Amino acid sequence: MGLVAVCSRSASRSSSACIIVTMWLLLAYMPCEAYLSSTFYDKMCPSALNTIRTSIRTAVSRERRMAASLIRLHFHDCFVQGCDASILLDEAASTTSERNARQNLNSARGFNVIEAAKSQVESICPGVVSCADILAVAARDASVAVGGPTWTVKLGRRDSTSASLSQAETDLPRFTDGLEKIISLFDNKGLSARDMVALSGSHTIGQAQCVTFRDRIYNNASDIDAGFASTRKRRCPTNARDGDSNLAPLDLVTPNSFDNNYFKNLIQRKGLLESDQILFSGGSTDSIVSEYSKSPATFNSDFASAMVKMGDIDPLTGSSGVIRKLCSSIN
Repeated sequence: MGLVAVCSRSASRSSSACIIVTMWLLLAYMPCEAYLSSTFYDKMCPSALNTIRTSIRTAVSRERRMAASLIRLHFHDCFVQGCDASILLDEAASTTSERNARQNLNSARGFNVIEAAKSQVESICPGVVSCADILAVAARDASVAVGGPTWTVKLGRRDSTSASLSQAETDLPRFTDGLEKIISLFDNKGLSARDMVALSGSHTIGQAQCVTFRDRIYNNASDIDAGFASTRKRRCPTNARDGDSNLAPLDLVTPNSFDNNYFKNLIQRKGLLESDQILFSGGSTDSIVSEYSKSPATFNSDFASAMVKMGDIDPLTGSSGVIRKLCSSIN
């Protein structure tokens, strides 16, 4: 009614005045939405990205494996409640930590690296930069630090005040999952099978514990190279619980460099985890693995694009969520 009245009174003056007032009122009643932007901190904290980059480079230079851990941490964050830094929360009276999920327990790492980066950013811009954004930027900077691709990180995420152990248990892939199960988990997050294969390529760096690949190297199946299995058995005894935490590189050839050897390994039946080798096992993703094995440029480009898409999963923006002072606590 008010809109009609304004227009009728303004009509005698000019039709343009009516249009302007109408548009202003429509905008006033539209819900306010916030969006991610790569320039989000340019004015509020212009040194934020350089500060994070320096911190991550230092951590990776001390331990190359940390690059893989940070990329994985960002992935495991985004797949549970969206990219909201919920994986960083400690166990508390009001919070059941996602770190206790089977897919994270005793394997998710890099929490102290993110906390250190957060502390440094807080020292120059207190209460401005979210832990969720630091985690997203850290993943990109970790990739670059080991020779991997770069990408533009969209910013403006805010941090959750809760975590979900149950969602972590159901939404994160397991190393024993079959191909269709993995494809489904990624599809549920808006990621294609091609995105999934590209993101799996992050296993070109990092290491896995004996407990995650023991069954694969001892089952004498046709989908594993015998010589590769024999090599991996040296530090992974057959007895359950004996040497469970012993580590082996996910990429035997260049374990500390981000490249496409992971896919070449799969074609040679040298994938360390069941969930790795299933990507090249006569199924729908064989052709993607073959393509990436021949073209590192295509893999790098697709990996970067998939990381950007993953970073868009259900972020908290605007007035939703908080900016935590400590990434491990909501207080």
